[in-house]
Amino acid sequence: MSDNFSPVPVILRLKDIQRRLSLSRSAIYSRMAAGDFPQPIQLGPRAIGWRQADIDAWLESRTRQSHNQAVKP
Repeated sequence: MSDNFSPVPVILRLKDIQRRLSLSRSAIYSRMAAGDFPQPIQLGPRAIGWRQADIDAWLESRTRQSHNQAVKP
């Protein structure tokens, strides 16, 4: 029997991201405008959220960048 289970993506709201990353609302939106932060998805007419996988990938890339810069003289 084939298991076609596809995990449902976890959606984070702005407050979740602020707590998780210790970034302010304005810092998040500034980074989005600069192209340095994942874009949100529209959840409803007045609601947005971010896929947790996108935030995790962004955080991982920032971590790699930080480590690469620390290694270079």
